[in-house]
Amino acid sequence: MSTVNPQPLWRPDPERIAQARVTKFQAWASARYGAPADGGYPALHRWSVDELDTFWEAVTEWFDVRFSTPCARVLGDRSMPGAQWFPGATLNYAEHALRAAATRADEPALLHVDETHEPRPVTWAELRGQVGSLAAELRALGVRPGDRVSGYLPNIPQAVVALLATAAVGAVWTSCAPDFGARSVLDRFQQVEPVVLFTVDGYRYGGKEHDRRETVAELRRELPTLRAVVHIPLLGTDTPEGALNWSDLTEADTEPVFEQVPFDHPLWVLYSSGTTGLPKAIVQSQGGILVEHLKQLGLHCDLGPEDRFFWYTSTGWMMWNFLVSGLLTGTTVVLYDGSPGYPDTGAQWRIAERTGATLFGTSAAYVMACRKAGVHPARDADLSRVRCVATTGSPLPPDGFRWLHDEVRDDLWIASVSGGTDVCSCFAGGVPTLPVHIGELQAPALGTDLQSWDPHGDPVIDEVGELVVTNPMPSMPIRFWNDPDGSRYHDSYFDMYPGVWRHGDWITVTSRGSVIIHGRSDSTLNRQGVRMGSADIYEAVERLPEIKESLVIGVEQPDGGYWMPLFVHLAPGATLDDDLLTRIKRTIRDQLSPRHVPDEVIEVPAVPHTLTGKRIEVPVKRLLQGTPLDKAVNAGSIDDVSLLHFYEDLARKRR
Repeated sequence: MSTVNPQPLWRPDPERIAQARVTKFQAWASARYGAPADGGYPALHRWSVDELDTFWEAVTEWFDVRFSTPCARVLGDRSMPGAQWFPGATLNYAEHALRAAATRADEPALLHVDETHEPRPVTWAELRGQVGSLAAELRALGVRPGDRVSGYLPNIPQAVVALLATAAVGAVWTSCAPDFGARSVLDRFQQVEPVVLFTVDGYRYGGKEHDRRETVAELRRELPTLRAVVHIPLLGTDTPEGALNWSDLTEADTEPVFEQVPFDHPLWVLYSSGTTGLPKAIVQSQGGILVEHLKQLGLHCDLGPEDRFFWYTSTGWMMWNFLVSGLLTGTTVVLYDGSPGYPDTGAQWRIAERTGATLFGTSAAYVMACRKAGVHPARDADLSRVRCVATTGSPLPPDGFRWLHDEVRDDLWIASVSGGTDVCSCFAGGVPTLPVHIGELQAPALGTDLQSWDPHGDPVIDEVGELVVTNPMPSMPIRFWNDPDGSRYHDSYFDMYPGVWRHGDWITVTSRGSVIIHGRSDSTLNRQGVRMGSADIYEAVERLPEIKESLVIGVEQPDGGYWMPLFVHLAPGATLDDDLLTRIKRTIRDQLSPRHVPDEVIEVPAVPHTLTGKRIEVPVKRLLQGTPLDKAVNAGSIDDVSLLHFYEDLARKRR
């Protein structure tokens, strides 16, 4: 089902197009590398995928990537999985992240904000000095290139310092947010066997203090490879016995030494949500992340030294790593540590105002919550500096586009983006020089040959298909941890179409080149042979003021039948009476099709999510098919496991 909207919601004016970094890059790459001078972004994108080696060489020159050892060529083996980028080259990610300190020592590199909403700056000079000091201490502790360093930390400046110091010594960073319980953290960290653990004593969220000292003690007991634990007293407690104190390790103000590592040397380990087993430990490289993030932040996000980059995230989500990479473009990065809706739903808009954010990134769910709560951002905050509002985590529904346009500014660039932890980047999303159409991502990203394929492996336009990427991207995983023969990595992305990355999303590539995301294809709704995206149903149903959130599942029955229930979490005071039931079904039928109407509408106490806030469809489907809870889901990956008992009981009753 294609929903192509003929008229754009927004068009960049000629001056904005002329000033955009991607416009200047195209003119430069045309003169230097033979990129097309005319045809705008679509022509540049076509060139970037047709001439992949040349495009990425141009990116490294445009952004002045410092190779301490030059490469023989851009791409060695181009097969997927296993593509070899810039073989022979050496560099260091942290060196590039701290380059702006040379010219802008006293300007803020970081602005740290907590629930008091009072921004506190960390200058480029301070950041560089702390990274240098901590890197020297890590080396003194015996940390060597390839060793793993872990952080159980909120979104605070110390987390950024620890990541950059780890990268400076060539070690491998990995982090979890402190709202993760001990089991969830151990499911992740035990796989990679860290030698150092950075921890807080607790964190503040929703106006309350949350003590995490017992959890930290359990982590110390259960991670036998640890040589050192570093205590950050966020709640002011004393350093526990046997731990090191953060301030002692970072006060020396040392000039950093950057280990020059191969392009494909591991930078960090990210984790899949792990809802149905141990989380996949995804390893990405120093060089691959460096060039991919320079492209994404410098060209697609249009960020530079004059910008302030705020994205609401936690250290357990890839968007935190992406946010830190804002430093690569010399941008001031805003770190917010706290509840997105404290003291009220509109809080993030006031943080954007207080920090002078020029790019404000958040979740589609937050935008829709603001709409439902009657928040008026432009009325209540000065958002004149915000050029772009970007959303991810789930597709931004059409009503979200309209609300941002009406309630923030009619001349607002709205960038709905979609990518994945797997590449720590975007497959499709914002382009500052293209129009924005309601419900659509503007275009595939440069260097990304994104296509929509039918089950036979043929590309389709204006039809729903599988999201595939047909050429390698530098930030694709170099491997999964503890996957010696690469079979788990291969089976995750390359089993359906050999040699082609299949991501597991349903998408439409429209005839004008934009992209529509319909939801996950691995929890696909498939009625009478017609594949449907769950996101389309959520968008329709959650317009109703009585529906706080919903979850739709398609379950193949043993008798060959198909059962498609819609679970609804109601707003306070609402009841699922005949009137509301009728309106739910009529809304879905009118806005989508009769085929999208569920077999049943069932009220639930709440909708379960992963720890990073995504609705969990596949585990619920498994429960409804009769899989026992301990086999259907990894309990440590869910925000509230007790919510799953409802679906377990329902499956039992239906049997």
